[in-house]
Amino acid sequence: MSTPVFVKDTDWLDWDSEPTKPSFLVPPGAVDAHCHVFGPGGIFPFAPERKYTPCDASREQLFALRDFLGFDKNVVVQATCHGSDNAALLDVLEHSDGRARGVVTVRPEVDVSELARMHELGVRGVRFNFVKRLVDPKPDEYYRTIIEKIRPLGWHVVLYFEPDDLADRWDFFTFLDVPIVVDHMGRPDVSRPVANPQFELFQSFMRENPQVITKVSCPDRLSITGSPEYTDVVPFARAIVEEFPDRVLWGTDWPHPNMKKEMPDDGILVDYVPSIATTPALQQKLLVTNPTTLYWS
Repeated sequence: MSTPVFVKDTDWLDWDSEPTKPSFLVPPGAVDAHCHVFGPGGIFPFAPERKYTPCDASREQLFALRDFLGFDKNVVVQATCHGSDNAALLDVLEHSDGRARGVVTVRPEVDVSELARMHELGVRGVRFNFVKRLVDPKPDEYYRTIIEKIRPLGWHVVLYFEPDDLADRWDFFTFLDVPIVVDHMGRPDVSRPVANPQFELFQSFMRENPQVITKVSCPDRLSITGSPEYTDVVPFARAIVEEFPDRVLWGTDWPHPNMKKEMPDDGILVDYVPSIATTPALQQKLLVTNPTTLYWS
């Protein structure tokens, strides 16, 4: 059988292979709670239904970045370019010496024995992506079937959506009856004031649903003002961290899929953390206590 050959998209930006060494020292036991691997495509082929073809980003390169930035552990989230074939992610877990956990993408027909095998390797959640430029969202029943299969394992559901999706699927998201982790604060429009109806709806979602956790990650995806301070994102993330200090996570998002204008420097992203978690106590919860409790307890 021939080895598949993948050619990355012509406008694809490769991840920064020489990031800045961060000046902020993350606390011992810190977790990068949102990152990915891509392939390598010659070993772990990309999905035929993918909407982008990335560069390779291997587990060895992920582990090297983890050590360079000072983190102790990773939570690897299934990349949409791999569809529901989680082989690359599971390979990370198998070679992590217990220092990685995973969030997979599965289909309703997944066998419970396969879910059990994933759990043994360190998977603790499934991801449902509603961002239409990346995937084709499915009917609610599709996701409910998956939830009933993962419920006995105690897994959580990771939701990736944009502001309009929260309004459209409020009832569905609210009545999932499992722990929920929201990627990147639901992607707020940071060109608007914090006190805007869309972000207030997201804050209400968290207030009314104590099982909801959110990642205050990816300022590079949200910002208009840009690196290194990401000043327009800071008020949004700080508001969430300060109101919900026990329900926030943070991650680099390495290797930063689908960045079209500028590839972020992972060291600068780490140095962004103290601007949104402004005290050692908040930093400890964001980077150590919360992710460790969710993924390793």
